Amino acid sequence: MIVSFKDIFKMIGILIVSLCAVLVSAMFLNYYSDLITVEHLITTETAQIFYDAQCSTAKVVSAVSGGCLLLTAVVLLCFYIGHYIDTHQKQLGVLKALGYSRFTIAKNFRAFGLTVFAGTALGYVAAHLLMPKLYEIQNKDGYLPELPITFHPKLCIMLVLLPTIFFSLLAVVYSYFKLKVPALQLIREQSLRKIVPAKRDSDLPFLQELQKSNVRQRKSLIFFIAFAVFCFAAMTQMSFSMDKLASRMMSIMMMAIGLVLAVTTLFIAATSVIKANRKTIIMMKVFGYSAKECTKAVLSGYRPWAYFGFVLGTVYQYVLLKITVTIIFKDMEGIPDYQFDVPIMLISLAVFLVLYETLMFAYTKQMEQLSVKEVMLD
Repeated sequence: MIVSFKDIFKMIGILIVSLCAVLVSAMFLNYYSDLITVEHLITTETAQIFYDAQCSTAKVVSAVSGGCLLLTAVVLLCFYIGHYIDTHQKQLGVLKALGYSRFTIAKNFRAFGLTVFAGTALGYVAAHLLMPKLYEIQNKDGYLPELPITFHPKLCIMLVLLPTIFFSLLAVVYSYFKLKVPALQLIREQSLRKIVPAKRDSDLPFLQELQKSNVRQRKSLIFFIAFAVFCFAAMTQMSFSMDKLASRMMSIMMMAIGLVLAVTTLFIAATSVIKANRKTIIMMKVFGYSAKECTKAVLSGYRPWAYFGFVLGTVYQYVLLKITVTIIFKDMEGIPDYQFDVPIMLISLAVFLVLYETLMFAYTKQMEQLSVKEVMLD
């Protein structure tokens, strides 16, 4: 089995998540590494308080953003590998029938680590390009000595090389366990998913029952949709607060990362749902259902989870900023008290609704293009 560059390119979501994670972590960890070298030069109490606050900020931002995005990348990788195995069952079954062991086949999946390497490398380079501006902003009040930007090889290894090795090994191990299926079952392209039986006492109309069935059969996509909206809600609202509490650069960076992660993750989830239900959608059209009704049956079941993600993201950003202001910057003068901003939340909600419904409209138009010929040619 050969994992082609085309297959690797489809993992663009992991590349983007890896890039964002390393971009933020590299900037603040590099700043922290340079900052601790000038601690002995601090002579005033105000400068010491500012120094402690900057160190805490760098560690919190790196841990929260890096940890959250690492978890997302792991879930995305497992999702991509599962999808690849589902769509290449016949080829994998033939290889097993020819005598190739599970481990021999699984070793090829280490190529998926190249996507992580591309993302982390690009993120690390981008971080170094933005560091001069970050260093300037972080010390705009002049409390600390001037910090030269230093290249730290350990950070490069930790943020670029180690994630590549980790995700390559994870891809091999996860695919090894996913391939624990008889060769004949793979060749026959029998579904590898566990079928969740429908409730027999359900008297729901067909469209509603199909909607619930789609959600039950693909629960992993709940995470992607909820996480996409979580990122949007948290990052957009936090970016407006950062413009007041920190800097315009932090505000723009958070806004950009939130939008990119939200759009990418939501696109992956919605596309996966439609591809998995392509034949169902076409047959529904044959029986006279409109594209709008198809969209409702296939995608609308995830809408409540999208709203849940927005609420969770809103609460998360408020709690995080409240802790940051009241604990990390409690001794700093001039830091305003942070209060929940209802107008900003409403603006963020309105933008989310426009973007989400626009995406649903686009997928409705895409469903209109599906034809019966596609089923007949399969």
